[in-house]
Amino acid sequence: MPEIVDWSAADAATRQRLLQRPAQQAGPEVSAAVAQVLAEVRTGGEAALRACTQRYDGVALDEFEVGAAEFDAALAAVPSSLLGALREAADRIAAFHRAGMTGAYALETAAGVTCERIVRPIPRVGLYVPAGSAPLPSTMLMLGVPAQLAGCRERILCTPPRPDGSADPTVLAAARLTGVSRAFKLGGAQAIAAMGFGIGPVPRCDKLFGPGNAYVTEAKRQVQQTGAAAIDMPAGPSEVLVVADDGANPAFVAADLLSQAEHGPDSQVLLLSDSAALLRAVERELDAQLDALPRQAVARQALSSSRLVLVASIGEALEISNAYAPEHLILALRSPRAWLDRVECAGSVFLGDWTPEALGDYCSGSNHVLPTGGAARACSGLSVASFQTFVSVQSATPGGIAAIGPCAITLARAEGLDAHANAVALRMPGAAA
Repeated sequence: MPEIVDWSAADAATRQRLLQRPAQQAGPEVSAAVAQVLAEVRTGGEAALRACTQRYDGVALDEFEVGAAEFDAALAAVPSSLLGALREAADRIAAFHRAGMTGAYALETAAGVTCERIVRPIPRVGLYVPAGSAPLPSTMLMLGVPAQLAGCRERILCTPPRPDGSADPTVLAAARLTGVSRAFKLGGAQAIAAMGFGIGPVPRCDKLFGPGNAYVTEAKRQVQQTGAAAIDMPAGPSEVLVVADDGANPAFVAADLLSQAEHGPDSQVLLLSDSAALLRAVERELDAQLDALPRQAVARQALSSSRLVLVASIGEALEISNAYAPEHLILALRSPRAWLDRVECAGSVFLGDWTPEALGDYCSGSNHVLPTGGAARACSGLSVASFQTFVSVQSATPGGIAAIGPCAITLARAEGLDAHANAVALRMPGAAA
């Protein structure tokens, strides 16, 4: 169970330890293991993919790609109620993401000079959907819907195989709903290598998307370092930070903490409160609710690196939260919106007692692929723009270059770049004619 800690009584080293993620503690070992897998796959090709799948997933596969028959069987196997829920969630996700799309624009910045920005979809994107101990069709929607809205020409899915060698049918059903082009039964660092480098039947992708464990996150980072593919963000083991006051419902808070703890043993949950009574009540609720969870063993392991922290005030709690930069931030406060302006760094914020983080995971409409590991200080969650590039365009008439050419020449010469100045100066006589 997480320990209750008084922030005021903790020294600087203890405070740093309290905010350290499990994945960060295992950094060097994870990095070395991932580097070995990437090197093996790059040199060994498709045979190495088979070896890694056998080693890590315990499955021997002849074919990685999901065929039409397996897609059809998946759709037939998914209960109609679940298929309906996927469609309902997809519609809300599409509505929210469509509303946030940005378009092209043009502006005459001077007489005869026009600057534009045009929008282009990333041609081929790789979508990684975890499906280890808990398959995540919701993640397929979170990736597939904005990629579809962006107009990406090819959307490649990789998801781990099940013990029988098949892909999770619900993930495949969600993929079909979002128009995914091709799907492959590959998981872990080897899947990231396949999409990043183009290995065997898996085409090389321009940008890789999707959350995963520490190994998947590190694989994305290393692939990006090689220049093979861009990545969306560090989206690793799940995490939530709850800020709660004395009026919060202990059962609600405990349930929110456990909903993240059950994701995986390397997940982390933190509760900050200015009420010692609330912390103790949540601690009791965690004990009671854990016993009823099918995934209690996973949740208990995650809770071992989680914390219940007593703070001097809600203001101090938000200062700590901004330093931690959580993937998910729940404000279980009496006037949560009044505190929203104090939030500087968070992937997604959930306001009040009736907004569990689970709504955002599934069907409120916002995206649940969010920056983890403190990356929310500078990164944002997925949007349609994540699947697009924005290209600037400019044009000048003779009158336009005559008007702004002297400015360019002056600045170029101040920087000692005479060729720049000359490229403008040579045109000036003709432009003025």
